[in-house]
Amino acid sequence: MTHVSHGSLAKHKPSTLEHIAQLENMTEVLAYLEIDADRSFVEAHQQQLMRRFNGYLILSKADDWFSCRRALKNAYCRIQRTNTNLQTGRQACRGCTSCERR
Repeated sequence: MTHVSHGSLAKHKPSTLEHIAQLENMTEVLAYLEIDADRSFVEAHQQQLMRRFNGYLILSKADDWFSCRRALKNAYCRIQRTNTNLQTGRQACRGCTSCERR
């Protein structure tokens, strides 16, 4: 008979990064990290946003919900500012309700 401790019977709670990896698209990631964003912008720039977000996760060595949220906010704002600047010459971003650059 094998002895099993109660600690090993507990379910493994996935880390924030593991949970994000299981999500289907950027809209779900934004909702999980509680970031309000323009849905049409996210759909139009989903691939670019995902690449930048993954890069920021690696660079910042994100290890918790807050650092993941910060990486996504930075990615969203960077893409928004880049596209806004190309279209209108305006530097400030629009549509990100949680932007710290307002």
